[in-house]
Amino acid sequence: MGQTITLNAKDGFKPSAYEAKPSGKARGGLVMIQEIFGVNNHMKRTADIYAAAGYHVVAPAFFDRVGKDIQLGYGEADIAKGREIRGKLNWDQILADVQGGIDALKGAGKLGIIGYCFGGSVAWLGATRFKDFSASVCFYGGNIAQFSEEKPNCPVQMHFGETDHAIPLSDVGKIRANQGAKVEIQVYPAGHGFNCDERGSYHEPSAALSRERALAFLKQYVG
Repeated sequence: MGQTITLNAKDGFKPSAYEAKPSGKARGGLVMIQEIFGVNNHMKRTADIYAAAGYHVVAPAFFDRVGKDIQLGYGEADIAKGREIRGKLNWDQILADVQGGIDALKGAGKLGIIGYCFGGSVAWLGATRFKDFSASVCFYGGNIAQFSEEKPNCPVQMHFGETDHAIPLSDVGKIRANQGAKVEIQVYPAGHGFNCDERGSYHEPSAALSRERALAFLKQYVG
Protein backbone atom coordinates (compact mmCIF):
# COMPACT_ATOMS: atom_id res chain seq x y z
CA MET A 1 0.00 0.00 0.00
CA GLY A 2 1.42 3.33 -1.06
CA GLN A 3 0.90 6.89 0.00
CA THR A 4 0.14 10.29 -1.51
CA ILE A 5 3.05 12.72 -1.71
CA THR A 6 3.54 16.20 -3.18
CA LEU A 7 5.94 16.82 -6.06
CA ASN A 8 7.71 20.00 -7.09
CA ALA A 9 7.23 20.35 -10.84
CA LYS A 10 9.82 22.17 -12.93
CA ASP A 11 7.50 25.16 -13.47
CA GLY A 12 6.68 25.58 -9.78
CA PHE A 13 3.37 23.67 -9.75
CA LYS A 14 2.99 21.13 -6.95
CA PRO A 15 1.06 18.09 -8.18
CA SER A 16 0.31 15.17 -5.91
CA ALA A 17 1.60 11.71 -6.72
CA TYR A 18 1.06 8.15 -5.61
CA GLU A 19 4.25 6.67 -4.17
CA ALA A 20 4.81 2.96 -3.69
CA LYS A 21 8.03 1.59 -2.19
CA PRO A 22 9.46 -1.92 -2.13
CA SER A 23 9.78 -3.74 1.18
CA GLY A 24 13.58 -3.82 0.91
CA LYS A 25 16.26 -1.83 -0.90
CA ALA A 26 15.00 -0.51 -4.22
CA ARG A 27 16.32 -1.98 -7.47
CA GLY A 28 15.85 1.51 -8.92
CA GLY A 29 13.23 4.20 -9.38
CA LEU A 30 10.26 4.23 -11.71
CA VAL A 31 8.17 7.19 -12.83
CA MET A 32 4.77 5.73 -13.73
CA ILE A 33 2.51 7.70 -16.06
CA GLN A 34 -1.27 7.46 -15.82
CA GLU A 35 -3.93 6.81 -18.44
CA ILE A 36 -6.51 9.55 -19.16
CA PHE A 37 -8.44 8.37 -16.10
CA GLY A 38 -6.19 9.93 -13.48
CA VAL A 39 -4.19 8.17 -10.80
CA ASN A 40 -7.15 5.93 -9.99
CA ASN A 41 -7.31 2.59 -8.18
CA HIS A 42 -6.05 0.69 -11.22
CA MET A 43 -2.96 2.89 -11.57
CA LYS A 44 -2.27 2.61 -7.85
CA ARG A 45 -2.53 -1.17 -7.99
CA THR A 46 -0.21 -1.19 -11.00
CA ALA A 47 2.30 0.93 -9.08
CA ASP A 48 2.04 -1.54 -6.19
CA ILE A 49 2.84 -4.44 -8.57
CA TYR A 50 6.06 -2.79 -9.69
CA ALA A 51 6.95 -1.81 -6.12
CA ALA A 52 6.50 -5.46 -5.12
CA ALA A 53 8.99 -6.28 -7.90
CA GLY A 54 11.53 -4.05 -6.19
CA TYR A 55 11.06 -0.57 -7.66
CA HIS A 56 10.46 2.73 -5.89
CA VAL A 57 7.49 4.02 -7.90
CA VAL A 58 6.15 7.57 -8.19
CA ALA A 59 3.01 8.19 -10.25
CA PRO A 60 2.41 11.95 -10.74
CA ALA A 61 -1.21 13.13 -10.82
CA PHE A 62 -1.07 15.20 -14.01
CA PHE A 63 -4.77 16.05 -13.79
CA ASP A 64 -4.15 18.04 -10.58
CA ARG A 65 -3.51 20.99 -12.88
CA VAL A 66 -7.20 20.89 -13.80
CA GLY A 67 -8.71 19.64 -10.54
CA LYS A 68 -7.52 17.86 -7.42
CA ASP A 69 -7.90 14.10 -6.96
CA ILE A 70 -9.52 13.36 -10.32
CA GLN A 71 -10.08 9.61 -10.52
CA LEU A 72 -12.26 8.34 -13.33
CA GLY A 73 -13.77 5.00 -14.25
CA TYR A 74 -13.97 3.46 -17.73
CA GLY A 75 -17.49 4.21 -18.96
CA GLU A 76 -18.23 6.38 -22.00
CA ALA A 77 -18.80 9.47 -19.84
CA ASP A 78 -15.50 8.88 -18.04
CA ILE A 79 -13.65 8.50 -21.35
CA ALA A 80 -15.13 11.77 -22.60
CA LYS A 81 -14.25 13.51 -19.35
CA GLY A 82 -10.71 12.15 -19.41
CA ARG A 83 -10.17 13.35 -22.96
CA GLU A 84 -11.55 16.77 -22.04
CA ILE A 85 -9.19 17.11 -19.08
CA ARG A 86 -6.21 15.84 -21.07
CA GLY A 87 -6.97 18.49 -23.70
CA LYS A 88 -6.45 21.21 -21.10
CA LEU A 89 -2.84 20.20 -20.51
CA ASN A 90 0.08 21.11 -22.77
CA TRP A 91 3.25 19.11 -23.26
CA ASP A 92 5.40 21.61 -21.33
CA GLN A 93 3.21 21.18 -18.24
CA ILE A 94 3.23 17.40 -18.63
CA LEU A 95 7.01 17.22 -18.92
CA ALA A 96 7.40 19.60 -15.97
CA ASP A 97 5.47 17.10 -13.85
CA VAL A 98 7.66 14.26 -15.16
CA GLN A 99 10.65 16.23 -13.89
CA GLY A 100 8.93 16.46 -10.52
CA GLY A 101 8.71 12.68 -10.48
CA ILE A 102 12.39 12.36 -11.35
CA ASP A 103 13.36 14.72 -8.53
CA ALA A 104 11.26 12.75 -6.03
CA LEU A 105 13.24 9.59 -6.87
CA LYS A 106 16.67 11.01 -6.14
CA GLY A 107 18.67 8.37 -4.28
CA ALA A 108 16.64 5.46 -5.68
CA GLY A 109 19.36 4.45 -8.13
CA LYS A 110 18.89 4.20 -11.87
CA LEU A 111 15.53 5.41 -13.16
CA GLY A 112 12.97 4.06 -15.60
CA ILE A 113 9.74 5.50 -16.92
CA ILE A 114 6.63 3.48 -17.75
CA GLY A 115 3.27 4.69 -19.03
CA TYR A 116 -0.10 3.50 -20.26
CA CYS A 117 -2.38 5.05 -22.92
CA PHE A 118 -1.74 8.82 -22.57
CA GLY A 119 1.12 7.76 -20.34
CA GLY A 120 2.63 5.58 -23.06
CA SER A 121 3.18 8.69 -25.16
CA VAL A 122 4.64 10.54 -22.18
CA ALA A 123 7.00 7.62 -21.51
CA TRP A 124 8.28 7.95 -25.09
CA LEU A 125 8.92 11.67 -24.61
CA GLY A 126 10.59 10.77 -21.33
CA ALA A 127 13.06 8.75 -23.37
CA THR A 128 13.62 11.43 -26.03
CA ARG A 129 13.39 14.68 -24.03
CA PHE A 130 15.22 13.63 -20.85
CA LYS A 131 18.59 12.07 -20.12
CA ASP A 132 17.63 10.84 -16.65
CA PHE A 133 16.15 7.49 -17.63
CA SER A 134 17.96 4.20 -18.19
CA ALA A 135 14.86 2.60 -19.74
CA SER A 136 11.41 3.52 -21.02
CA VAL A 137 8.38 1.22 -21.34
CA CYS A 138 5.45 2.48 -23.40
CA PHE A 139 2.03 0.81 -23.41
CA TYR A 140 -0.23 1.77 -26.35
CA GLY A 141 0.69 5.44 -26.54
CA GLY A 142 -1.46 7.13 -29.18
CA ASN A 143 0.87 10.08 -29.79
CA ILE A 144 4.07 8.10 -30.22
CA ALA A 145 3.78 7.97 -34.02
CA GLN A 146 3.49 11.78 -34.04
CA PHE A 147 6.86 12.03 -32.30
CA SER A 148 8.41 8.92 -33.80
CA GLU A 149 11.29 10.73 -35.52
CA GLU A 150 12.71 11.83 -32.17
CA LYS A 151 15.79 9.99 -30.94
CA PRO A 152 15.62 8.17 -27.60
CA ASN A 153 18.36 8.63 -25.02
CA CYS A 154 17.79 5.19 -23.48
CA PRO A 155 16.53 1.72 -24.46
CA VAL A 156 12.78 1.68 -25.18
CA GLN A 157 10.23 -1.13 -25.15
CA MET A 158 6.74 -0.61 -26.63
CA HIS A 159 3.55 -2.66 -26.33
CA PHE A 160 0.60 -2.39 -28.73
CA GLY A 161 -2.62 -4.28 -29.41
CA GLU A 162 -3.15 -5.40 -33.00
CA THR A 163 -6.89 -4.58 -32.85
CA ASP A 164 -6.45 -1.23 -31.08
CA HIS A 165 -9.23 1.08 -32.35
CA ALA A 166 -7.20 4.16 -31.42
CA ILE A 167 -3.77 3.16 -32.74
CA PRO A 168 -3.77 1.59 -36.21
CA LEU A 169 -1.03 -0.84 -37.12
CA SER A 170 0.09 1.71 -39.71
CA ASP A 171 1.17 3.91 -36.78
CA VAL A 172 3.15 1.02 -35.33
CA GLY A 173 4.72 0.57 -38.77
CA LYS A 174 5.67 4.24 -38.86
CA ILE A 175 7.42 3.89 -35.51
CA ARG A 176 9.27 0.79 -36.73
CA ALA A 177 10.33 2.60 -39.91
CA ASN A 178 11.64 5.61 -37.99
CA GLN A 179 13.33 3.74 -35.15
CA GLY A 180 14.42 0.42 -36.63
CA ALA A 181 16.03 -1.97 -34.17
CA LYS A 182 16.69 0.80 -31.64
CA VAL A 183 13.20 0.31 -30.16
CA GLU A 184 11.73 -3.04 -29.13
CA ILE A 185 8.11 -3.26 -30.31
CA GLN A 186 5.76 -6.01 -29.12
CA VAL A 187 2.28 -6.49 -30.60
CA TYR A 188 -0.44 -8.55 -28.91
CA PRO A 189 -3.75 -10.11 -30.05
CA ALA A 190 -5.68 -7.48 -28.10
CA GLY A 191 -7.24 -4.04 -28.25
CA HIS A 192 -6.53 -0.72 -26.55
CA GLY A 193 -6.10 -0.82 -22.78
CA PHE A 194 -5.49 -4.57 -22.68
CA ASN A 195 -3.44 -4.26 -19.48
CA CYS A 196 -6.31 -2.82 -17.40
CA ASP A 197 -8.44 -5.45 -15.67
CA GLU A 198 -11.23 -2.90 -15.10
CA ARG A 199 -11.83 -2.37 -18.82
CA GLY A 200 -13.83 -4.46 -21.24
CA SER A 201 -10.76 -4.59 -23.47
CA TYR A 202 -8.70 -6.36 -20.80
CA HIS A 203 -6.87 -9.36 -22.24
CA GLU A 204 -5.30 -11.36 -19.44
CA PRO A 205 -2.74 -13.33 -21.52
CA SER A 206 -1.47 -10.17 -23.20
CA ALA A 207 -1.41 -8.29 -19.89
CA ALA A 208 0.58 -11.05 -18.21
CA LEU A 209 3.07 -11.45 -21.05
CA SER A 210 3.60 -7.71 -21.50
CA ARG A 211 4.18 -7.25 -17.76
CA GLU A 212 6.67 -10.12 -17.77
CA ARG A 213 8.51 -8.53 -20.69
CA ALA A 214 8.43 -5.09 -19.08
CA LEU A 215 9.85 -6.39 -15.80
CA ALA A 216 12.62 -8.28 -17.63
CA PHE A 217 13.44 -5.12 -19.62
CA LEU A 218 13.58 -2.98 -16.48
CA LYS A 219 15.72 -5.57 -14.71
CA GLN A 220 18.16 -5.50 -17.61
CA TYR A 221 18.55 -1.73 -17.85
CA VAL A 222 17.50 -0.29 -14.48
CA GLY A 223 18.38 -3.06 -12.05
